[in-house]
Amino acid sequence: QVQLVESGGELVQAGGSLRLSCAASGRTFSSYAMGWFRQTPGKEREFVAAISWNGGSTYYTDSVKDRFTVSRDHAKNTVYLQMNSLKPEDTAVYYCAAAFIPYPSGTIPYETAAGRGDSYTYWGQGTQVTVSS
Repeated sequence: QVQLVESGGELVQAGGSLRLSCAASGRTFSSYAMGWFRQTPGKEREFVAAISWNGGSTYYTDSVKDRFTVSRDHAKNTVYLQMNSLKPEDTAVYYCAAAFIPYPSGTIPYETAAGRGDSYTYWGQGTQVTVSS
């Protein structure tokens, strides 16, 4: 069992930065791939970024590449999402999630699995990020 608690979301102006944190409970945190997703009202949940269980690989959706950075600290059982050059279209509720994905790959490539919401078993409650223009 893994419990996830996000924090760090707030109102920020376009061009600004935020760092989201996701604190995980459970001794097996280091075994899980960790992902960040976001959702706005009326839209489907969208993959944002993910990091492999050992932190060696990271994955991003195209719209956030070169602006967002995902990282993890096993000593603190925490995963981060550093968001720079924020845009109004980044406004959403951001969720972190944990997935046990076979490494280096199972029936589908690791990167593909990390980008799919249905790969993730545990989800946080979400944190609101609002970017004003």
